Amino acid sequence: MKIEELKPSMDKKKANRVGRGMGSGNGKTSGRGQKGQKARSGGGVRRGFEGGQTPLYRRLPKRGFTNIHAKTYTEVTLTMLNKSKATDVTAETLLAENIIGKINDGIVVLATGKLDKKLNVKATRFTASAKEKIEALGGKAEVI
Repeated sequence: MKIEELKPSMDKKKANRVGRGMGSGNGKTSGRGQKGQKARSGGGVRRGFEGGQTPLYRRLPKRGFTNIHAKTYTEVTLTMLNKSKATDVTAETLLAENIIGKINDGIVVLATGKLDKKLNVKATRFTASAKEKIEALGGKAEVI
């Protein structure tokens, strides 16, 4: 094999050059038909345009709102707390142990599952039953 014998692995199709004479099959109007908005240079309509009819996004009612002061808490269950090796559990220790992926605006401890060991938990929020279960084992549930 010589370097001059090399060729591309697949045939490359040439781009269709429009407006290059009648023999090309796309001469004169360049495949755009006769007159009209779509035949003009820069012609066409914007996305969502419905020919002057009130578009769908304006016909539908607006619903609800987004509270800009809303807080998103990372939910932590008692089962997840069991996996922690630390006795003083905080959001940072849970993050370091890969029990949670992100802290967001703080963590909220939920009473899902069963706690097996005595823990001192520091969190933004606790559910009432989660607090009871932690304190029943002699641990502390501290709100920070």
